[in-house]
Amino acid sequence: MNLVETFRTALEAIRSHRLRSTLTMLGILIGIAAVILTVGLGQGAQVQVREEISKLGSNLLIVQPGSATSTTGVRGGRGSSSTLTVEDAEALQSKEVAPDVKRVAAVSSTSTSLTAGTTNWTTTVNGTTPDWEQVRARSLSAGRFIAQADVDDARPVVVLGADTVAELFTRGQAVGQTVTINGSTFTVIGVLKAIGSSSDTSDDDLAVVPRTTYAARVSTGGLRLSVSTIYLEAQSQGALSAAYQEANALLLTRHGVAAASADFSITSQQSLLKTATSTDQTLTILLGGVAGISLLVGGIGVMNIMLVSVTERVREIGLRKALGATPSAVRRQFLVEASSLGATGGLLGLGLGVVGALVLPHWLDQPVTISPLAAVGAVVVALAIGITAGVYPAGRAARLAPIDALRND
Repeated sequence: MNLVETFRTALEAIRSHRLRSTLTMLGILIGIAAVILTVGLGQGAQVQVREEISKLGSNLLIVQPGSATSTTGVRGGRGSSSTLTVEDAEALQSKEVAPDVKRVAAVSSTSTSLTAGTTNWTTTVNGTTPDWEQVRARSLSAGRFIAQADVDDARPVVVLGADTVAELFTRGQAVGQTVTINGSTFTVIGVLKAIGSSSDTSDDDLAVVPRTTYAARVSTGGLRLSVSTIYLEAQSQGALSAAYQEANALLLTRHGVAAASADFSITSQQSLLKTATSTDQTLTILLGGVAGISLLVGGIGVMNIMLVSVTERVREIGLRKALGATPSAVRRQFLVEASSLGATGGLLGLGLGVVGALVLPHWLDQPVTISPLAAVGAVVVALAIGITAGVYPAGRAARLAPIDALRND
């Protein structure tokens, strides 16, 4: 029996038991689809995390103050202290001390109400410098960003986020209009381009004013020179580690503290990405393991069906061997049947996985990324499962003696 005849005979055997073959392939189909979708969800989550972190800015380091302790001994969370100052930010701009730091943007922020006519909206007001736009990788949809002259003269100007504009100005353009912040009138000079949300907060709901204006008109605390965050942009991705070391050493020296008792923290994009990605990878492996179990069950189903097929076709096997079929030909026939069931189930599972990847994001609000490597690997795994599950039944059929098989009732 040549190879073509072997394939024809195997496919005829599969077609003659359509329902049983369909149920057998269903186990492989569900397993492959589950693996593809779980891996796709994991990779989609990692892509989403990278996009969210990239919204913070390019080659970014985030410096935050340490925690504060109240007079009653209650310790605040990280960032509750006022250990970072404008002078710290200015020192970090020195190319002699921190040559790998490209730009620095110190930010002081508070949550307060903005009023435009009869409409009001509470948002975060940030006092910063012109470098904030580049450091945070933001762009404008209208108007301009704050300039150095605005900082030098403490001008009452403000740049609004897209969501803030939508809440305050229902009609017409915001640029040129005025808003009231903490009793002072500010002129809107620009609107930031929308970038969406990060975590559970909107990056488009904010107001940006010159640092000096913030200190004079918005800040209500006594520490007008303290800042809540300092954003640092490294010269390049490769210089991020060096910029981290330079900034850390400079601030330790300025604050006169040891590394073990640092009153500030520096977070890099890599550390954020590594932590988030590690969590997503763990969940992907866990879910992939569950899907792998369904594949194992599907493989056992293929073996079970092939064993039943051998039992049902004992006389057929004996007749073929009596007519000259070799044990290897019989073994090959059953292996082809098993591998055909596995491969067909794998291809159908791949199709179902692709359809699921297109449909699920509309329901879950979560991207699903189909990896070509995972898709090809799924089909190969399905084929391997079919072959592996068919080895024992095929060997059993090949070992049947012709006379015993023909005598079987």
